[in-house]
Amino acid sequence: MEPRQGAQAIRRALAVLRILAAGREDGVPLAEVVRTTGLTRPTVHRIVHVLIEEGIVERHARTGRYAIGNQVPELALARPRPSRLLIAANPSLQRASAAIGDTLFLTVRTGNDTLCVDRRIGVYPIQVLSIEVGARRPLGVSSAGVAILAAMPGQEARKIVAANEKRFEAYRTDVATVLGEVTAARRLGYGMREIGLVQGTKSISTWIKTPDGQPAAAMTVSAVRTRLGPRREQEVAEILLREARAIEQAIGG
Repeated sequence: MEPRQGAQAIRRALAVLRILAAGREDGVPLAEVVRTTGLTRPTVHRIVHVLIEEGIVERHARTGRYAIGNQVPELALARPRPSRLLIAANPSLQRASAAIGDTLFLTVRTGNDTLCVDRRIGVYPIQVLSIEVGARRPLGVSSAGVAILAAMPGQEARKIVAANEKRFEAYRTDVATVLGEVTAARRLGYGMREIGLVQGTKSISTWIKTPDGQPAAAMTVSAVRTRLGPRREQEVAEILLREARAIEQAIGG
């Protein structure tokens, strides 16, 4: 029984850390952590207190919010080399950025979240900088998350969407909407959001699979809506699909 309880405590602590990571440097109020994790307030408070003692979490004195602590980036120094995906994706990101001209993002799946790991700013005068490198979102709230979910078996995707239900509220979406977008992405062959994370924008995403067929990432173009009419949407999608396949071949090579 004790090993199982120990594993549960670790999983709960990691769930708290993922929520705090989404808050970036601004941090997250304790009430928000309680709501999104579904844990009781005393449990969350106890976890956060231990993580603060270990330097993994810090509390902002002015706002009272909790954020990832200095120990985390220090631990990350133990693995300084870029991932195989980042190395493989670099030529495709360069080509796609030059061909499209709008902001390009590379997003990876991490658990039930997406994490932006690269961003390329295009040459078009108006760029959509909706997400910074390091930004974490629940799978399903962005076109990248929808694309990754669409590339999964239906049962697995529905399980993740259900697990993220409480977190969707902060992004003004819900389970039914996300599942509808996933179904549409499967039909189209890519993820598309008519309204991006920023008002007046539109996003298109293609999924990237690992050699074993698991969706691991997505490549996204975000632009002002007038830049992605029906004809150009198809052109951009074809470029993204071509480069996504190139990345998959590079990973598998």
